Amino acid sequence: MLHVSQEIIDGLKLFDSATIFNALVRKFGLPNEEYTDHTIRSLLPELGPILGYAVTAEVTTNDPDTPALVWADYYAHLEQLQGPLVAVLKDVDSRAGRGASFGDGMATVHKRLGVVGAVIDGTIRDLAGIQKVGLPIWAWGTVPGHGVFNLTRINTPVTVGQLRIRPGDLIFADGDGCVRIPNDHAQDILRLAGEVRAFETSIFEFYRSPDFTVKKLRERR
Repeated sequence: MLHVSQEIIDGLKLFDSATIFNALVRKFGLPNEEYTDHTIRSLLPELGPILGYAVTAEVTTNDPDTPALVWADYYAHLEQLQGPLVAVLKDVDSRAGRGASFGDGMATVHKRLGVVGAVIDGTIRDLAGIQKVGLPIWAWGTVPGHGVFNLTRINTPVTVGQLRIRPGDLIFADGDGCVRIPNDHAQDILRLAGEVRAFETSIFEFYRSPDFTVKKLRERR
């Protein structure tokens, strides 16, 4: 896992996912799909954005015949990693989302082990309890239960909301969704995000000014 400096982490946290995406476009151009789709929703937006290194796992929520790894081994893996961490779980059940992939008990353990937020390609339950724990979470939505809940894979690439995420990827998430920041370009993305914000501030000031006309808008472009 390639870590970035705490200064870069703190700087990126001052932005939002749309601005960071625009910085990614400035760096790498279009098309650019380093973001999750509409299925990955912020369920506790009041807890604010998160930024951390992805720790990935796959689970099944109802299929009784799937391989089952030991959950304690997954938690041991979390324990030995340097944070901040973002848990990224994908429901690979034959009926993905039918049962919850995350709840308040898991939230408590994850937070204790350095996880700052969870991104679930599936559903969750105990949302009020997760709110009390104070763990920001992204998922399809909520259900009240689950069946046979098996952990099937740890520490492998997963596709979440049409975004491919690998273990150790730097993930930023807020009310709009999640973006993936290439670790080795994080410093450039931070700089470019500042440029995007400055540019957009000037644009919005122009939009609101008494001098605004469509003709002047054409001239600026």
